Amino acid sequence: MSEPNLLIDPTITIQAETSSVDPDTCKFTVSRTVHPGGPFFFDDRERGGGSPLVERLFALPGVAYVLVADNVVTVGKEPGASWSGLKSAIGTGLRTQLLTGIPAILEATAPAGALERTDAESRAVIQKLLDQEVNRSIASHGGQISIVDVRDGNLFIAMSGGCQGCARSKVTLRQGFEVMLRSVAPEIVNIVDTTDHTAGDTPFYRSTG
Repeated sequence: MSEPNLLIDPTITIQAETSSVDPDTCKFTVSRTVHPGGPFFFDDRERGGGSPLVERLFALPGVAYVLVADNVVTVGKEPGASWSGLKSAIGTGLRTQLLTGIPAILEATAPAGALERTDAESRAVIQKLLDQEVNRSIASHGGQISIVDVRDGNLFIAMSGGCQGCARSKVTLRQGFEVMLRSVAPEIVNIVDTTDHTAGDTPFYRSTG
């Protein structure tokens, strides 16, 4: 049986957003729910077995991991791969999957190990990400992200140095760190920025009093 014509439902829109911190990561925000709940993280083809969307995306050369959470699909590519053509192919795969009417993920086969971490285990994984990837990248701008607390799926962070009060800190947090965090700690459902940005050198929250 042939797959549905991708042009029959123009109401499905997809916005692709490449991470400014990790160029190998791209977030695809879809106008429809791809799969309710989540996040569901797959880092290899074997773990995607039985889940139609994941198998479809891993069939594309260069895809390294897939993270699905409601209407957002984050895809990581292999370092040697190019987003040229790959973004379009991923978008086509997402539209095709939605039009089939088949569940994107069979939750009985979805990996759940990461979601069973304790708060302490999650903190250790996130700290490693900060030490090895994130803070190295933003250090060139004099910035740093620190963990304040990890509690019940909530990550509390503080931004310091060049990130405190910087107008680009929201971009750093939302498009960069958050995307990378979802790939290593999908059990985190909320990021709370506790930073007092009014105390930074270039505050974007200015007091009028």
